[in-house]
Amino acid sequence: MLSSPMMKKKRDKSVDYSSPYHSPSGGIRRTASLRLHVRHIRHIRHHVFPLVSAISGCLLLIIVLYSLLGRSPPPIRHHDHLSLLRFHASSAERGVREVQLNNDETPPFRVPEIRGSSGPHLWSTTKSEHFFGCSNSGDKFLTADVKTLPNRYLLIAASGGLNQQRTGITDAVVAAYILNATLVVPKLDHTSFWKDSSNFGEIFDEDWFISFLSNDVKIIKKLPSKGGKPMSVYTMRVPRKCNVKCYLNRVVPVLNKKHAVQLTKFDYRLSNKLESDLQKLRCRTNYHALKFTDTINEMGRKLVERMKMKSKNFIALHLRFEPDMLAFSGCYFGGGEKERTELGAIRKRWKTLHAADPDKVRKCGRCPLTPEEVGLMLRGLGFGSDVHLYVASGEVYKGEETLAPLKALFPNFHTKETIASKEELKPFSSFSSRMAALDYIVCDESGVFVTNNNGNMAKILAGRRRYFGHKPTIRPSAKKLYKLFVNRYNMTWEEFASRVRTSQIGSMGEPNEIREGKGEFHENPTACICGTSNTKSKVYVPMSQIELNDGSRISKEDDTSKDSGYDTNKDSGYVTGYTTDDEQYWSEMDYVETGNKSLENGTSARLQDLISHLPELLELFSD
Repeated sequence: MLSSPMMKKKRDKSVDYSSPYHSPSGGIRRTASLRLHVRHIRHIRHHVFPLVSAISGCLLLIIVLYSLLGRSPPPIRHHDHLSLLRFHASSAERGVREVQLNNDETPPFRVPEIRGSSGPHLWSTTKSEHFFGCSNSGDKFLTADVKTLPNRYLLIAASGGLNQQRTGITDAVVAAYILNATLVVPKLDHTSFWKDSSNFGEIFDEDWFISFLSNDVKIIKKLPSKGGKPMSVYTMRVPRKCNVKCYLNRVVPVLNKKHAVQLTKFDYRLSNKLESDLQKLRCRTNYHALKFTDTINEMGRKLVERMKMKSKNFIALHLRFEPDMLAFSGCYFGGGEKERTELGAIRKRWKTLHAADPDKVRKCGRCPLTPEEVGLMLRGLGFGSDVHLYVASGEVYKGEETLAPLKALFPNFHTKETIASKEELKPFSSFSSRMAALDYIVCDESGVFVTNNNGNMAKILAGRRRYFGHKPTIRPSAKKLYKLFVNRYNMTWEEFASRVRTSQIGSMGEPNEIREGKGEFHENPTACICGTSNTKSKVYVPMSQIELNDGSRISKEDDTSKDSGYDTNKDSGYVTGYTTDDEQYWSEMDYVETGNKSLENGTSARLQDLISHLPELLELFSD
């Protein structure tokens, strides 16, 4: 084996110095090159990598923000409620109807495409079979032949639309009974906002009205003459919510002197709180004596039959979204400056209305729901898109544009104009009260009745539907629903629908929903509702053999109804000592029973001016 020096010598001999990298000078050059390469890599690490990292971080942040915004879109402003929607039917696999704002700034609000209602309970009320209407008089109730005094004639001039006048006619019968007077068939309003020239006999069956109430009050068609000359009539007005003592003090002395008295603007001129037998007289008048003429009833029957041919159960909606209603409410519905100008001009019609705060009014639940909101409420309650919807309404603000969302949610959309020909409606179309009577009949016979305001038609029909079987009547809880509509884009449909159902508890027309004595008697006629032996409280259930709006029969009474008479004054037959009901806003500005005083010292000039215009203001809410 070679020694180490020899091996080293041999290796040295084998080195090729022709390569610069292996030459002594080439080694120096290689070292410098490596240093440059290392320096270049360090430069890249120092400058490029941070830049790439920054760009990647920004992209990641953008993705995260987009994801968060996509899951939780910002809530819409509550004054955008009337923002019209575009509806896109999505694929059958997804089974949803997509609702998207026109401005494309908010992601779509998706409503499940459910066909059919989610339960039979939507078309009926709980335990309604345990209640029934009872309006027969008690044993101590004096009859007309015993108590009517000679030379006492009461005339009344009704005020407002059809249903406001209906309340006046009902109260007039009770007023005549209190006054021991003969009632002359009431005069209807021909000059107010509604401008309908119809007389009593052109809307109601006059002969039926007189004969049905003959045991309670003597009614004649016109005043008798004296010595061949018409009797002179003294005209006066009683305060709103005038109770029995009020009529005694104010009207009886005038009747004794003048013999014939006409009470003008007779709407809500009788106290809401009366003795039970007087309340039952109200019910006999409203639900049985006031029957529409055969002509109106026959056309109403046709409309009901045509709706029931389309579907056994249908919803009737009293929409009440006319320009005058919206202007009076002082609400804003998202229509911008054009809407403010248009509704503001209409609002000036009522000089006593102060400037409204739309946000505050809506938060307090005093704004009518938009057609879109009504549709969303009904779908949230569980009514499917195939349900047939009958809409009772006048001229809707912005017309088809406003109705589009409701029609998209409920494509089976009907009105009396769509299910009847112009020729069929011709005898009614020039008379607002007769057209309203047709809507009244259809709404009364519907499976579910939905109100969108607290006007007279809503109250009258709610009370009637309670009396005749507690048929479901939905009153939107606008104050509770307001927050839901504002924030609906922040929740799933399932959560929205659940909250709608919770919000509507107590506003679906169930028995005992309203505490006895609360609200208008015409809306909550508790004195006329009796329960079976296994119920603790009164309410109402279908009276047997009742024909459509004809009031021709009264069901068998519960025995307890006969024990509700009262002791009468030998002269007048009325009860004393009952106070007025101050629940409605106008009552605070009208007659309050304090001796013979009304509003006295301390009442501002503005308030007195408002009082003087109240009848005009109330006309708008009459139907």
